[in-house]
Amino acid sequence: MVNVERFKTLLYFWSRQFLEVAWLDSNGHRDQYSSFDALLAVDALTILQTDAQNAFEELHVFQEGSRDWIFGYLSYDLKNDLEDLRSRNPDRLGFPELYFFRPKKLISVKGKQVEFNYLNMVDDEIEKDFKEISEGAFPKPKKRHKKAAHIKLGIFKDDYFSRVQKMLAHIHRGDIYEANFCQECYAEQIELDAWRTYDKLNTISKAPFSCFLRLNDHYLLSASPERYLQRKGDTLISQPIKGTARRSQDPRTDAALKKELAVDLKERAENIMIVDLVRNDMSKNAQKGSVTVEELCKVYSFEQVHQMVSTVCSRVREGVASIDLIRDTFPMGSMTGAPKLSAMKIIEELEAFKRGLYSGAVGYFTPSGDFDFNVVIRSILYNEPEKYVSFSVGSAITAKAIPEKEYEECLLKAKAMREVLEGK
Repeated sequence: MVNVERFKTLLYFWSRQFLEVAWLDSNGHRDQYSSFDALLAVDALTILQTDAQNAFEELHVFQEGSRDWIFGYLSYDLKNDLEDLRSRNPDRLGFPELYFFRPKKLISVKGKQVEFNYLNMVDDEIEKDFKEISEGAFPKPKKRHKKAAHIKLGIFKDDYFSRVQKMLAHIHRGDIYEANFCQECYAEQIELDAWRTYDKLNTISKAPFSCFLRLNDHYLLSASPERYLQRKGDTLISQPIKGTARRSQDPRTDAALKKELAVDLKERAENIMIVDLVRNDMSKNAQKGSVTVEELCKVYSFEQVHQMVSTVCSRVREGVASIDLIRDTFPMGSMTGAPKLSAMKIIEELEAFKRGLYSGAVGYFTPSGDFDFNVVIRSILYNEPEKYVSFSVGSAITAKAIPEKEYEECLLKAKAMREVLEGK
């Protein structure tokens, strides 16, 4: 009898021998849309890596040509393939703007079951791999002293306030109703044990859309609580998050904070504006009258924060390709604003860094064309050759936004990532 939780842990560390790794972990969060507890894809047979130009068309060709499981990400800057937009802000991470791979080995964990799904060329290795993972009989990394990171801010506090005031001026002029404004935090000359750092981040966050992604010497360590978009047959699901409150160790205070968030007019307004945007995006490919809001502004509690989540669903029109569903809803409304195009232009003008993979999406396509993607937030990005580590945080700016409170919300969202990197 396999101890599944122990097997999951061993499976994750077994993956460090491969150059391409996608590890997705639901951390025990289950709802009607869940497909697995954990999913591991390793060892690329084929790879698609490209910049934004014609990226969605190239992904369509790659996905249709593979007709198999493929894993990867869509960076925020694919917006430039969809609209007349540019990304001119500094980028020190150097991730490709789109990256997908077809794995030779796929292992899924659901409940007490572990399933191996290998390509024919390597299916004779299943028994060996199972034994190796179960027994922990794989090379262990040498322990090395890790210097705690010294986190720097991409923009200082006063500069943050100034930029938010400019965002508010756009809102008061009527250019936009809402925009997500983000800032980067980073550290230089860092030698990071990416696997153990993710393990620590995941342990304290336990988010439902966590993932670890390795692409040779570039890493994503994500504790995302948010689903961007999922397709299951002819059903399309999006679960935008807008609205955040801190947790408390005192149960009565914690319950009060949760209740306050649920009735907070500003937070509800943020969420409802994005729900309207998502409904509009999904309606482009939906059967008439099928777009429904299954949950509106429901508060969920995670390890670090309470979050306000809405669930929007639709029925997909017959014959609509999966890539078109993504193309017509990307980037996600919760990380852009409303109206989306105007918000993205103002974001580019006022932010001080290229978002790249941050606020993009990580996930997979199945052989049938179904897919599931998260929103890349609460995430650490690491460029190993450059010894550069980065995480970014943001908040929604609306007409009622108070810059000081928005800054405090950013600090709250950064807490887990900062603790992990600074060793506190």
